Amino acid sequence: MTEPERIIELSHRVGRIAEDKIALINRITGETKILALNALIEAARAGDAGRGFAVVAGEVKAISGRITDIAEDLKTELAGSISELTDLGERLVQQVRGQRLADLALNMIEIIDRNLYERSCDVRWWATDAAIVDVLEQPEAEKARHAAARLGVILNSYTVYLDLWIADATGRVVANGRPQRYPGVIGASVADAAWFRAAMGTRSGDDYAALDVDSAPLLGGAQVATYATAVRGGGAAAGKPIGALGIFFDWQPQAAAVVKGVRLGEDERQRSRCLILDAQHRVLAASDDGGALRETVTLQNSGRRDGFYETEDGTMVGFALTPGYETYKGLGWYGVVSQQPLAQTGELAPAAAAG
Repeated sequence: MTEPERIIELSHRVGRIAEDKIALINRITGETKILALNALIEAARAGDAGRGFAVVAGEVKAISGRITDIAEDLKTELAGSISELTDLGERLVQQVRGQRLADLALNMIEIIDRNLYERSCDVRWWATDAAIVDVLEQPEAEKARHAAARLGVILNSYTVYLDLWIADATGRVVANGRPQRYPGVIGASVADAAWFRAAMGTRSGDDYAALDVDSAPLLGGAQVATYATAVRGGGAAAGKPIGALGIFFDWQPQAAAVVKGVRLGEDERQRSRCLILDAQHRVLAASDDGGALRETVTLQNSGRRDGFYETEDGTMVGFALTPGYETYKGLGWYGVVSQQPLAQTGELAPAAAAG
């Protein structure tokens, strides 16, 4: 239990104690008034002999009345203070809980950014590899086998990739790193693929193309984040584009490790959903394994880069826009953590698909 939640619990407890004690005081003063009234009646019956006793009984009755008034004043003043304390505690709980979820969302998208920044470095570096340049400058069978072997060596060291492809200037794939696993790749045309067109359009070897996550039919329909750049003559940064290198990041298991690795307590994990969304709020990864590349989520970010809000059903949603990392500016993705209140379960409601 957080400190603000403890404040709320204590304020409710103080309120209950105050009500119980004031009710007890009222009962006692009520009984005292009855006793005083009975004493006055008996004093009247006693005549002159009971006159002094009647004065005492009257004083007791008056004191009981004042105690009742004090108890009512106390009840009124305490009720206002306790209500204000409870409201303050609830606002603090919302603030602490919401900001924590926003911080977790930011941490999640930052991990993704740093990971994808490395992919942008990989593709620019490997595009200058001699074997990759050679097979495009001198398209011979032996050089294609050598380039494929070189790509295979890279894949053995970088296990986060499904495959690496080299395409010539016409968009025909001339080598890939896993021809046995993906036999339909060699000879396939990628001339119309967004990654190939973007790679061939880069201005220098310092530039690269980063694409949103999508499924790749030639890679068994796997979810991939594709990075690409032009392979340039002589491997020089200012050389003429002679083809393109496309690298296919194995998105699903890598992203799952991030969204499922968010630091939540066990009680929170059962009622929370951690998401990576693209710029159109399409689900790219989810901690419950649902909706990837199919579901679009309503995100009430109101133009903010990060923050939190509470939905009508009490769900708290924290979000953060990609900050980018180094030369990787990001693609407008969001990290989102949606958490149901303790009394409920469920998911962040999907929105109708645009269009």
